[in-house]
Amino acid sequence: VEAMKQTYYKLCLDCLVILGGNGTQKTANLLREEGLNIIHLPKTIDNDIWGTDMTFGFQSAVNIATNAIDCIHTTAASHGRVFIVEVMGHKVGSLTLHAGIAGGADIILIPEIPYDIEKVVAAIQKRSKAEGAISKEDALLSKKDYKKKLEDRAKKYPSVSYEIADKITQKLGSEVRITVPGHTQRGGAPCAYDRVLSTRIGAGAAEAILDGEYGIMIGIVNGKIKRVPLEECAGKLKMVSPKDQTVKAAKQIGISFGD
Repeated sequence: VEAMKQTYYKLCLDCLVILGGNGTQKTANLLREEGLNIIHLPKTIDNDIWGTDMTFGFQSAVNIATNAIDCIHTTAASHGRVFIVEVMGHKVGSLTLHAGIAGGADIILIPEIPYDIEKVVAAIQKRSKAEGAISKEDALLSKKDYKKKLEDRAKKYPSVSYEIADKITQKLGSEVRITVPGHTQRGGAPCAYDRVLSTRIGAGAAEAILDGEYGIMIGIVNGKIKRVPLEECAGKLKMVSPKDQTVKAAKQIGISFGD
């Protein structure tokens, strides 16, 4: 923070507009607390920033992840195999939820809805696809114990998808394949929606600068640009509610969440 402060003054900046996710936002707030003129713009594929309905980058990543799932369907159907597609999203399931619905997944596993492996297996049997997914047993662990389990699991499995695949194979004897689109979800050309959204948010930031209003995030709430104080939103994660209408719609069309 001290180094950033000195650079800010060295360059004689009037203000600093910072684009990024939660970590970026926390730093932006620290700089605000140091008295710098700061505006944060919510840019992340995770759509997990509190105080804005949407982040730019999210929809583009959903498109890429959906395309990956679309490409998997053909192979899965022709070979009769179970495929797990591990989608990004850090600690929040928005990207997985939207890509899963759009891509026609049979099962969606997200951190906010702990899964029961038996119900996952049952859903696969009935139908004869997860970076932060968490089982019901893990959800009961303390933060410290869960962190220890993740460390132990990393020694055996590259990620949670491989652990789930192993359990499915043990219970069903089925061949399970894993696809990890990985950082392809973070790149490529932005979709038209994100181009329009980022333009609106950028224009909102310029307007705030003209008004001399700083220490804020430019978000979008109910379709309208909104100035949200950084002290109110920094450090908060916007999780997917298990009662969210999108989750409800997915369940209504027969998608299992393993719960």
